[in-house]
Amino acid sequence: VMVWLRRCTHYLFIVVVAVNSTLLTINAGDYIFYTDWAWTSFTVFSISQTLMLVVGACYYLTFTGVPGTATYYALIMTVYTWVAKGAWFALGYPYDLIVTPVWLPSAMLLDLAYWATKRNKHSLILFGGVLVGMSLPLFNMVNLITVADPLETAFKYPRPTLPPYMTPIEPQVGKFYNSPVALGAGAGAVLSVTMAALGVKLNTWTYRWMA
Repeated sequence: VMVWLRRCTHYLFIVVVAVNSTLLTINAGDYIFYTDWAWTSFTVFSISQTLMLVVGACYYLTFTGVPGTATYYALIMTVYTWVAKGAWFALGYPYDLIVTPVWLPSAMLLDLAYWATKRNKHSLILFGGVLVGMSLPLFNMVNLITVADPLETAFKYPRPTLPPYMTPIEPQVGKFYNSPVALGAGAGAVLSVTMAALGVKLNTWTYRWMA
């Protein structure tokens, strides 16, 4: 009974983390709408995606102990996001599947770090976290380049409202304007190590709760 209770708790956690990851990254392409603060938004969204991917993927990866699970987790996030963006499409917004598989190559690097270090958790946290943090902003920029022209899209599909903290004060004075990829990768490389450690620790805590 305890084995099944433990398993069900793990699966519940995975679903909860995956759903929340998707909800928090659902606006991954939203920087195309914030024309005045596009690069600032890009940097913030890149970091948030990195952190949500790495915490859930590390949790799932250390739960199964099977390299490849992180990529599977990223695939779950991708499919959830496709479905959610389908609702946006119904409201008349652009629907671009290229927007979401951005997590997959970073998750593959996480799996690779786990596999190459013979399932060493500490290496997963350090190497895997840094790899995901540095790579996702780069893949996100590739994603931005491949979608329709951001300015054209932004004017064609104007957002009905802007949250107060995103309202432009002056055009093109975003603090991070010069190098959004470099800033996102630098911050992501540091912060994702912490989140990777949290993902691994969540796994340990769950076992202790269920003991």
